[in-house]
Amino acid sequence: MRRITLRTGIRWKITLAIAAVGALTALALSLVVHSAARVSMLESARDQELERVQYIARTPDAGRKPIWGAKINDPDLPAELREKARSGRRGTYIHESPKRVPEVWAAVPLGNGQVLSMHHPFRESANMVRDLDRALVVGSLAVVIGGSAMGVLIGGQISRRLREAAAAAQRVAHGDPEVRVRDAVGGVVRDETDDLARAVDAMADALQQRLEAERRVTADIAHELRTPVTGLLTAAELLPPGRPTELVRDRAQAMRALVEDVLEVARLDGASERAELQDVALGEFVSRRVAALMPDASVRVVADEIVSTDPRRLERILGNLLANAMRYGRAPIQVDVEGRVVRVRDHGPGFPEALLREGPSRFRTGSTDRAGVGHGLGLTIAEGQARVLGARLTFRNVAARGGAENEGAAAGAVAVLWLPEHAPTATGSFPIIQLPG
Repeated sequence: MRRITLRTGIRWKITLAIAAVGALTALALSLVVHSAARVSMLESARDQELERVQYIARTPDAGRKPIWGAKINDPDLPAELREKARSGRRGTYIHESPKRVPEVWAAVPLGNGQVLSMHHPFRESANMVRDLDRALVVGSLAVVIGGSAMGVLIGGQISRRLREAAAAAQRVAHGDPEVRVRDAVGGVVRDETDDLARAVDAMADALQQRLEAERRVTADIAHELRTPVTGLLTAAELLPPGRPTELVRDRAQAMRALVEDVLEVARLDGASERAELQDVALGEFVSRRVAALMPDASVRVVADEIVSTDPRRLERILGNLLANAMRYGRAPIQVDVEGRVVRVRDHGPGFPEALLREGPSRFRTGSTDRAGVGHGLGLTIAEGQARVLGARLTFRNVAARGGAENEGAAAGAVAVLWLPEHAPTATGSFPIIQLPG
């Protein structure tokens, strides 16, 4: 079963947390204040009612005609309060009804078994309690809204810093060694985001140093191999004709091509390569180069367009894609040009899953169904040259037609080169285009 995940920003998580805490705090305080206020008002009403009935009991006509609505032996007097008064004690009682306002009773004994009592509804105090409840609700809403606004501000600040840190880290991951996450985060207040930014910068510096060391070692080894390989080729030319001589020459040529490819990969990894731009008609250029590199391949120009690019690097990319299609795929090989997009397709078993998932990797030729000869540098070089041109090189497979027995099978591999609309500058960066308006 697939897990259902909810994606939301840290701003709204902080806002929700503050709003929830504020709401719970306001609710708890409102309940406490409501209960305390009601109890205090009821106790005050009890005392007032008891003082009134005691004052009436002290008047001369209390036993015959009591004043202020007091009654003698009131039949509606609650039984508990009546028994208490007949036993010679004074007391009060709260009579609550679900549909009526509570009533406050007070009773005192008069002697001869008579009980003087009076009662009043808890109406004014109940209205005060309702007003207090309204004020508590308004105050609670104000606390929740204010806390939510504060959460949006605080969370927005943290979210902005994290987004800027993520964007800077992405630029570092795409090969920009000059970017520093700490500078991108900025801000006056120092918090855990700055610690994260410094850690990412330190990790990026360490990785950059390690990659630079590996690139230097690879370039030095390949450069040192050029001289003995050239001597080996020269010596092979002096061997007498025959099958052994052909094998030596073939392996020496393969070694020389491998050394040149490794040197080219090292130069591309150094991020010092710059494109020498020219304006070319892409459709015409691709047609002429494909005819020279692979006459059996078919070219279809859907829409031609003038592009500013480096012809030598573009030819290198095209040649590597065609060589890869011929080596690992099957005929027919098709090349389509549509505007600034070039597609190279074969009808073989398709690209391996590792290449589709992770991209080209040097010295890895794929799974056994696409393995054979080669060192896995062709697509790596093509991707590096595309990066110098500011282009994007993608890979995908064409699904095979058929029923369930062909599910997951491929009917060919497609490499797509997306040339940029604006060519890179002499420094390797891209110009900032001002849009009209």
